[in-house]
Amino acid sequence: MKFSLNTTIIKPENNEEVKSAVILLHGYGGDGKDISMLTLNWKRFLKNTVFLCPDAHETCTINPTGFQWFDLNNEDLEYTLQEAKKAENILKKYVQEVSSYFNLEYSQICISGFSQGCMMSLNVGLTSEKKFSCIVGFSGKIINMEDLSARIKNKTDILMIHGENDPIVPPNNLLEAKDFFIRKNINIETLIIKNCDHHIPIEASSAALNFIKKVIN
Repeated sequence: MKFSLNTTIIKPENNEEVKSAVILLHGYGGDGKDISMLTLNWKRFLKNTVFLCPDAHETCTINPTGFQWFDLNNEDLEYTLQEAKKAENILKKYVQEVSSYFNLEYSQICISGFSQGCMMSLNVGLTSEKKFSCIVGFSGKIINMEDLSARIKNKTDILMIHGENDPIVPPNNLLEAKDFFIRKNINIETLIIKNCDHHIPIEASSAALNFIKKVIN
């Protein structure tokens, strides 16, 4: 199978039929292999799910061995938004490819991500014409609330998880996102994990798995 983004793919074992998909978006400077580690536990409980972990379309400006969904070196917020929207369009095309290849409705696809990947998951998930099964975000935030507010097209259920000691994306971003989504009448669940910085611990991975299991397979 060939997609527009280089992808680490974890298929169901024993040639089980694919009935759902989870798209996992890595953080700034990471790659698909990094975030595919989440599937080591998840795939045992989601036996009919294919996991797709794409590399972002750009080489990371500060880590040439990794990738970025948008540049973080430029502090111009308008530039950041423009670059994020470019990535959003690339990812929407990618989701369409996944949907078509595996013959899945968007309601059978979860979109999830870590940090910058979480930011992209929220934008792609909520501005697409069709509703996803769910959106799961780790250690992320809303890129631009005013912009997203004007472009929301569906009300996919969301889970956001954050470490209380995150120095990279402070946890107040989760609280602001929660308030935003509640005001938009979008169902959101949140979890703040004690003594956790900017990574995905077992507790976060397990909570995400339980959330996803409710809506797929």
